[in-house]
Amino acid sequence: MSTSSKIMDADQVRRAVTRIAHEILERNKGVDEVCLVGIRTRGVVLAERLRAAIRQIEGKELLYGILDINFYRDDLNIIKKQPVIHETLIDFDITDKKVVLVDDVLYTGRTIRAALDALVDFGRPSSIQLAVLVDRGHRELPIRADFVGKNIPTSKTQQVKVSLQESDSHEDGVVIEG
Repeated sequence: MSTSSKIMDADQVRRAVTRIAHEILERNKGVDEVCLVGIRTRGVVLAERLRAAIRQIEGKELLYGILDINFYRDDLNIIKKQPVIHETLIDFDITDKKVVLVDDVLYTGRTIRAALDALVDFGRPSSIQLAVLVDRGHRELPIRADFVGKNIPTSKTQQVKVSLQESDSHEDGVVIEG
């Protein structure tokens, strides 16, 4: 029997994004040379929200890009179906920038490894930082997030599902199933 429990509601997601925006500003001493790159799909939505929060806090606009990591995945040879490739849109030079990579859930680290490989094809940033809404543990690679909305201990049999209004047409929230 499958169970489901809500871990974050819309207000908690909003507060987590606001807190992460403040943490990004504090760690980087403002927004000079900082840019955001969202990993498709929900990472893009979260990056857009972070960009808006930082604009509201600092009154400055951040460079912003969208990254599709499908060609960089290490499981392409074992996926049964063809991956759906979307546009990567990074229309600025990331060389010497502080890139904040944004995703919804950090799990094994393989998505982030693929994103790092994809990102360096666009230049050599001075640093790459990672912001995630949820860190659920179970890393297979030595990757950790710099900014985390919520740490959620899970078992490997459980699934963490993030819903964001812009991408899922549902109210914002995070649930654990399984």
